[in-house]
Amino acid sequence: MNNGAMKVVEITEAGNADVLKLTERPVPEPGHGRIVIRNAAAGVNRPDVLQRSGLYRPPPGASDLPGLESAGTIHAVGTGVDRWRVGDRVTALLPGGGYAEFSETSASHALPVPDGIGMKAAAALCETAFTVWSNVFMRGGLKAGEAFLVHGGSSGIGTMAIMLASTFGARVFATAGSEAKCRECEKLGADRAVNYREDDFVGVTRELTGGRGVDVILDMVGGDYIPRNIKALADDGRLVQIAFLQGPKVELNFAQLMTRRLTITGSTLRPQSEIAKARIASDLERNVWPLLASGRLAPVMDSEFPLREAAAAHRRMESSQHVGKIILTMN
Repeated sequence: MNNGAMKVVEITEAGNADVLKLTERPVPEPGHGRIVIRNAAAGVNRPDVLQRSGLYRPPPGASDLPGLESAGTIHAVGTGVDRWRVGDRVTALLPGGGYAEFSETSASHALPVPDGIGMKAAAALCETAFTVWSNVFMRGGLKAGEAFLVHGGSSGIGTMAIMLASTFGARVFATAGSEAKCRECEKLGADRAVNYREDDFVGVTRELTGGRGVDVILDMVGGDYIPRNIKALADDGRLVQIAFLQGPKVELNFAQLMTRRLTITGSTLRPQSEIAKARIASDLERNVWPLLASGRLAPVMDSEFPLREAAAAHRRMESSQHVGKIILTMN
């Protein structure tokens, strides 16, 4: 079956945002266990910028197009797909290919658009929700009553982490790069947001926890934050690393891990197996999707751009002025 052509934005070469170009490609056809989504909108995420810059290669078999999440209606279903039907409203984690009018993904990585959530907001859910849930709760084991610190609190990941951690009963701290962003973090549920340009998050969080420190840290900065994170952790604390905006290499005294029983872990979402991501999807549908449907939780939206202006969306992200999610719309 030939589904015709679709508009896509592709990376013509590694470089700045201007290398993103609007072109056409054939509409994908679903393989076994997979679906094709007619996208209404797609999320823009930091890995897209890294891929465009030549710093993040798609895993084998994934689309070379950027875009790791979208929302829309199911256009086609492959063999072996029982849950979904053509026309169903879904939001999905993608292996790539979101910057397009149609995207293919595993049927097990799609979730129903929650009641009361529009397509644009739904497109901003999966990459952040999958990342936060799998790292903060499944890997970091955050529990009600514990203290949690997230760096980059005004980002898409950060805003979702603040809301989920506070909703599930943790005491939440965040860092951000301006007083305005700090106030936004606090509106979302952070007990205290620290302006990292003016204050030391280690000293602030230790003071506010009575010298104890925080139980879980979600970090996407790396570099010299890593030894500072270790100082900010309570005994038996867990540091979860998901990115390295300041680099992955640092000198660290590992004796602290033994004497204070600390855990350093981390993950990247995109290369994980389809089964692993399906497990995260199932966990989210059971624990987080009811919160979205009830209105207790909603993604923080920063801005939207038409697909043809993907370069402007990337420039917005690289400016670090955004609070919450940036999306591309298809119509």
